Amino acid sequence: MRNLLIVTFLLFFSQAICAQELNCAITVNSDQVSQTNQQIFRTLERSLNDFVNKNKWTNRTYRENERVNARMFITVTQYESDRFEANIQIQSSRPVYNTSYESPIFNYKDDVFNFQYQEFQPLAYNENAFESNLVSVISYYVYIMLGLDADTFSLEGGDDMYRRAQNIVTQAQGSNSSGWNQETGQRSRFELVDNLLSNSFREYRIAMYNYHRKGLDILGDNNSTGKQIIAGSLRLFETLIKRRPNAFLIQTFFDAKSEEIRNIFSDGPKVDVVQLKETLNKVAPFYSSTWNEIKF
Repeated sequence: MRNLLIVTFLLFFSQAICAQELNCAITVNSDQVSQTNQQIFRTLERSLNDFVNKNKWTNRTYRENERVNARMFITVTQYESDRFEANIQIQSSRPVYNTSYESPIFNYKDDVFNFQYQEFQPLAYNENAFESNLVSVISYYVYIMLGLDADTFSLEGGDDMYRRAQNIVTQAQGSNSSGWNQETGQRSRFELVDNLLSNSFREYRIAMYNYHRKGLDILGDNNSTGKQIIAGSLRLFETLIKRRPNAFLIQTFFDAKSEEIRNIFSDGPKVDVVQLKETLNKVAPFYSSTWNEIKF
């Protein structure tokens, strides 16, 4: 009996230590498709949830409570035979130290998502070859989310994940699938990971680390200092836009963070929001109405 308890404990402990990296809920919406049999969409949804959450994506050790919370919303706009046209919205967050709050990290919509899928088709990721646009797109965003999460806990901690995402881009560029090549446009998958790995955008990654690890994570213990550090991290974007106006990464940052920033600086100990709002209107004028709601 004692040996059985020990074995049970070790199995439980090993699962807790070696948990997969993601806690991701994937939803497939087919409301725009006039398809009587909805079973294929439900099967696809289950398969994708299993594929993302049960696969081991890195060699890093994640405890159960360290898994990255995320969501993917796939909206199918056209479906015929085994061909799907869709868009995908990706969201991820990370916990803030000593609080129950989850801070949004990534909130991005990819409108170019076409793939082939047959019901019950196995989904498997091959890092050495492009085999399926469905698998490649999902795997790419898994690594982007893991990389961004790592960047918030250690300076440039996401390098390995970004390189894996970049490898997927390289493999996919030889296919006829859309969204992978540089000429697709500024907001392509190529552009996103290329920017994340480029020294030209290093301020973005420094800001990600300072904002979260040095700022948000101390708000619970020292609200005033946390706010000042967050404000300072946002000023890093001023340097970036001087070199790269309308930078793609700045847009993605504020798409996730605009409401959070408004809430942080509209409550608690006062800081100099005059300078803060000047900075925000310089680097993210597309959210000027949100910045105007900061009243302190």
